[in-house]
Amino acid sequence: MATILSVSGSPSATSRTARLLRHLDDRLTDHGHDVIPLDVRTLPAEALLHADFRHPAIVEATALFERADGIVIGTPVYKAAYSGLLKSLLDLLPQYALAGKTVLPLATGGTTAHVLAIDYALRPVLNSMGPAHITPGWFTLDKDISVGDDGSLAVAPGPAEALAQVTDQFSLALGGRPTLLAATG
Repeated sequence: MATILSVSGSPSATSRTARLLRHLDDRLTDHGHDVIPLDVRTLPAEALLHADFRHPAIVEATALFERADGIVIGTPVYKAAYSGLLKSLLDLLPQYALAGKTVLPLATGGTTAHVLAIDYALRPVLNSMGPAHITPGWFTLDKDISVGDDGSLAVAPGPAEALAQVTDQFSLALGGRPTLLAATG
């Protein structure tokens, strides 16, 4: 099956965005894909701040993008836009780093006022990087994502169903096998 790079653009170590992505990574693995997680916050700050294209961590991240057949991009929404941390990484990648790739954009945020951030802020940047296909994305409200004391993640039923649907569409676009797994909350 396909190799998928699952990128969290959240700067927070306790990020709901990153936890949600890792939750969806499991679903993609169940579809038969090889999923590689990448939390942008783990890249060295000096490489991102100084736009050091040759820093070993940036070279390695670029290689992960090259290797992947599909890319899941997840970001929290701040001030109606994707995170600055994600922007820093995208700026350091080659212009056509998404050429030939299938991309799934996802976002989380505190208010429905930010729902269009995927289409009006993130999608144009991703599109400029030459992907073969950007599948429909999804915005999930922070209040619909809860983390248990044991670190387990639960998503409210409606959003869980929608996330399962966009994740399955992305998987099928990459040649994944259909699954009858119920949307897990």
